Order: sequence, then structure tokens, then C-alpha cells
Amino acid sequence: MKRLAALALIVLAAACATKEPEPTGGTMVGEVSDARNRAKVHTELAGAYFERGNMGVALDELRQATAADSSYPQAYGLLGLVYMELKDKVQAESNFERGLRLSPNDADINHNYGWFLCQNGREKDSIKYFLQALRNPLYSSPGRTYSAAGLCSLRANNPKDAEEFFQRALRLDPDDPTSLLQLGQIRFRQGNIEEARRLVSRYNKLVSPNPESLWLAVKIERKLGERVTEQSYANQLRRRFPNSAEYQSLQRGQYD
Repeated sequence: MKRLAALALIVLAAACATKEPEPTGGTMVGEVSDARNRAKVHTELAGAYFERGNMGVALDELRQATAADSSYPQAYGLLGLVYMELKDKVQAESNFERGLRLSPNDADINHNYGWFLCQNGREKDSIKYFLQALRNPLYSSPGRTYSAAGLCSLRANNPKDAEEFFQRALRLDPDDPTSLLQLGQIRFRQGNIEEARRLVSRYNKLVSPNPESLWLAVKIERKLGERVTEQSYANQLRRRFPNSAEYQSLQRGQYD
């Protein structure tokens, strides 16, 4: 999710770079525009290195971007992602916040800062940044934000809001894997077994099953009395994830 977000930042950066600031003092419009374009190019290069996992070069490109134009918000947004990847929480937060001071409505920076907060034990704080991202009518990736907000709501022990966020994500993208699996878990806990089955089956067809999805499928088929299908999923869980917590629960017969 983090590295995909960087690509979205770069696309948005390209759009923002065409807007020339008003001249101040003796600075000419062309000079300001040239500085912004240099910042844009360095940010794009940084994004490419970030995608390849080369954080050192990405940082160097971003330092050149901010040196060229210290008011370019997308550079700070990407710096936040790089420092997040490097586990430098202080620098990550500082750069996300600086990017948002420069561009409070930037959907990608709001989304990424929200995800940063969620990953660092501040789930409740994250939601307002996701909602701010979703308020931007030009935002091209609202589905990923609804999905992230759902996950963070679950972590904040707010399943009601999580359910709504996952439903919204699936209305925008019926094949969003995270929302399919997590809404399937919610439906199972609610006793809506057939709907849970539909959701997790769709998930397991779209992506490679994981311990969580296989274990949910085992429990669903058990509830439905489909012993052959239940055993098929149980065998997959044993064969593919013998060291998982889910397989340990299966061995102990802890289905609830």
C-alpha cells in the first residue's frame, strides 16, 4: 500500500507542477516555475527509486527537490513515505505534517499520513485524515482509503464504522481483497454465513489464500455442514501454513 501510494503522489505532482505561483519581490514567474519543475522531476525520480527499494537515492533526490522548491508539498509527502519505510517515525511525521501545511487538502498525503498514524498505534487519529482525503472531489483512489479506514476502525475496536467503510470500498471496487476478507469476517461474526462464504470465496479466487482466509473458509464450511469442503480448506491450511496461529487453532479444535 505504501509504495503504491507513492505512484499516486507522483501523478498528482505532475498535475500540480503546471500551476505557476505569483511572482513576489524581484523573482520572475519563469524562475519560480523552473524551480517547481526541478522539484517535480527530482520527486518523480525519488518515487522511482522508492519503488525499487533504494531509499538512499530516493532521499538524495528528495533533498534536491526541496532545495529547488521548499514549498513543493508532494516532495514532503514522499519524504514521509520514505522515512516511514526506514522506520524513522519522527522524520516521517514531520514531513507528512509539513506537506499538509503546504497543501491541507492533498488526498494522497492525507491518506498516507492516516496510514502512518494507524500503523503506529494512533488508529483513532488516523480516521480524520482518511476522511479529509475522501473529501477531495478530484481524488482518484477513494477505494483504497475506504479500505484502509476500515482496517484502522477495526484496530480501534469500532466494527460498525469498519463495516461501512468496507462496504463503500467494495461499491467502488468489488474485487478489493482487503475489504472482501475483512467484511467476510464481520459477516461471519454476525451469523450471516452465506454472505461470509461468498466474500471469502471471492477473496480466495482473486489472490493467493492466506492463513486468515483459509481458516475463515474452514469455519464457514463447518457451520454449513459441508464436511468435504471443510476438510479441503483444512488440508490447504495444514499444507501451506503449518506454523500459523490459525493452524494451531485448527489442531486444538478451537473454531470459536
